[in-house]
Amino acid sequence: MRSVRAAIAAKSSARPLVVEQDGAVLKIGLDRAEKRNALNDATIRALDEVFSRIGADVGAAVIHGIGDNFSAGLDLSELSERDATEGVQHSVMWHRCFEKIEFGRIPVIAALKGAVIGGGLELASACHIRVAEEGAFYALPEGQRGIFVGGGGSVRLPRLIGVHRMADMMLTGRVYGAAEGMALGFSQYVVGAGAALDKAMELARKVAANAPLTNFAVIHALPRIAEADPRTGFVTEALMSSIAQADREAKGRVRAFLEKRAAKVKAPE
Repeated sequence: MRSVRAAIAAKSSARPLVVEQDGAVLKIGLDRAEKRNALNDATIRALDEVFSRIGADVGAAVIHGIGDNFSAGLDLSELSERDATEGVQHSVMWHRCFEKIEFGRIPVIAALKGAVIGGGLELASACHIRVAEEGAFYALPEGQRGIFVGGGGSVRLPRLIGVHRMADMMLTGRVYGAAEGMALGFSQYVVGAGAALDKAMELARKVAANAPLTNFAVIHALPRIAEADPRTGFVTEALMSSIAQADREAKGRVRAFLEKRAAKVKAPE
């Protein structure tokens, strides 16, 4: 990942990301702790660069925040001088970056702590699995700032928490904590203070060990099947299932299970 890190450094002296590869997992840290990891243009461009150049030896990624917060949202200091046309182009830049996260080659896990606000919540919602520390909190203060979400939040968040809950957050400034947030769909896991990154890395290593075609099917086919009409969904599922099970790696994994060389699924402890 030296080439990616060098490219990021060349683009921004503020070094908005810290990118490290740990085995088959790419660890991406938002590195603007003094701004509570607010997302500026340099950070979005750096994320786009990273997800445009994922190496073939990477099977999963983890996005986390360096410091006390995941991300406090859009860096509003960059907002004041934009006209309407520039605003549209800016939003499209975020959409393009987050599409590469949501519909890229590998699954992405977000390790959440502290503020997960506005654009930070939009970034988290583009990830496939979210692990939150017990002190994480979620908010969409756009209504109080006189703006509207622009990073794909109006598309992704209603699918996680519902349109009316999102509207309530934007209209009233309502804030949700981690425990309630997991029940509502903001995250799939809640862990103790300081444990989100370790848990996310643990999950990422498991995910990276899956058959690549299965991971591809989960992040690309599954959401489209879920949104399709049932008949289209059934056909797509049948086709994807057939393709996956015909893969050479799938055949080897099934053979290992039948020959009792693979672990069986057990009840949680």
